[in-house]
Amino acid sequence: MKTTDLILILSSVALSATAQLLLKLGATAPAVRAAMASDGALAGRAVALMTSPTLVGGLAIYALSAAFWIVVLSRVELSLAYPFVGLGFVLTFLIGTVFLGETANAARLAGTLLIMAGAVLVARSA
Repeated sequence: MKTTDLILILSSVALSATAQLLLKLGATAPAVRAAMASDGALAGRAVALMTSPTLVGGLAIYALSAAFWIVVLSRVELSLAYPFVGLGFVLTFLIGTVFLGETANAARLAGTLLIMAGAVLVARSA
């Protein structure tokens, strides 16, 4: 695999994980939580979602990630590229535990390490 292809793949995955963090932060913001929990009109909920900077930012970063991924798919075999998406699980695990204080138990850590090992094996097969 070419270095530039690997950089594109890892960039797409990193952008996707970053988008997840922003979406989580946006989804747990008080205004968004209140709007989602209300019995109010759908339009009111939509406005709360569309005016949340973190949600909008997360979606924008997802779009950028998708653009990178389209470039990857134009250059790399799908069966080689797609396993790297699993690294998104690794990054979101790290983001969740480090930045959000989420639980990092042995089972989650073991599963994350297995995903990493799989991505390394696929990368070495190219």
